[in-house]
Formats: sequence, structure tokens, C-alpha cells
Amino acid sequence: FKAEIKSPIYSEHLSYCSDGGQLYDLMPIPFTEDAANYVAERVMRVQDILGERMALENVSYYLTQPNPEMTEIEFINHVITKADCLLHLDVNNIHVNSVNHRYDPLQFLDQLPTDRIAYIHIAGHYNEADDLIVDTHGAAVIETVWDILEYTYKNYGVFPTLLERDFNYPPVVELLAEVAKIDALQAKYNQSHEQQAIL
Repeated sequence: FKAEIKSPIYSEHLSYCSDGGQLYDLMPIPFTEDAANYVAERVMRVQDILGERMALENVSYYLTQPNPEMTEIEFINHVITKADCLLHLDVNNIHVNSVNHRYDPLQFLDQLPTDRIAYIHIAGHYNEADDLIVDTHGAAVIETVWDILEYTYKNYGVFPTLLERDFNYPPVVELLAEVAKIDALQAKYNQSHEQQAIL
């Protein structure tokens, strides 16, 4: 199917997808070394079948397990390094997690394997409370998330970027304005960076 639609890359969320049946939501994987190794080994099997590297997307999550063995960044880096796969970077998920779990989004981004970025997602979210926001893909992108995208382009290069909007659609002109903003940022930083997607 990938070859049929001429997709340049295959990616998956770094999360549970099924447990005896499709979960239809992104369930976080425990931040343990056993889980990280298990995921990395499965990714390596997929890559062997595909004959190329796939990408894993950083996900939003809302609960932290008690006494985790690893931090979120350690878990992501362990899986991606061991599997020798690519990073599908979701900048809205970085923002969502930084608010919900109280960390600096740019410091987090700087610790990711940015040399492995293959693709970027940007989206809006829902503010449930001052200290709880939910990744919904149902709202406009806020300025803080645009800032993370710009920081990524400025420091790590310009990559193919998808604007996600799954429901609560605004007039098309508003969506096109967001796409135009992505185009403008890419044009701005293409001047100083070669596109660095590793395909």
C-alpha cells in the first residue's frame, strides 16, 4: 500500500494501538526499559519488512505512572536510538505535555534526536483547565505552538509539515491562512538551512 500511494515514509505513534482489539486512542506506554526495548525490537522488525527506516511520533499523554524508570525524553531517545528509526515530530504534543507535566518545551525539544526528524505535525488543542490541555486537532494553532515550530525550523532545519484539523472546521480561508503561515516560516528558514529530512 505504501508503494501504491507513493508515500515517502511510514510512521506510527509511539503509543499502544491495540490490546486484543483496536483502542482508537493513543494510550501511553510505561516509561520502562523493558517497554522501550520491546517497542524498539518491534520497530526493527517493521523496518526489516519495509527495507527502510520508519518514523515514530511523540504523543501527548495525561497521566504519569508512579515512580517511572525513565523520563519521557529518555524513553523516546532510547527507543529511537536502539531501533535506529526516524522522528515524526509533533510540536503541539510537545506543548501539550509541557503544560500538563510542567516542563520547558524548548529544552525538551533540544534533547530530542533532532538529526532524525523526518516530518512535522502542528495542530490546535483544547484548554480543559489552566494546568490541563488536551490534544484535539479541533482548534486553531496558538502562538506558543507556532513559536515551537519556528524554533525547530530555525535551529534544526525545515521539514515537511502537516497542519492537523480533524473536526470543528472553520471557514476554509482560516485553514489556508494557517497553511500560509507554515509556508512563510519555511521560506524564511530555507534561506539558512538545507531541507534535512532523512528518507
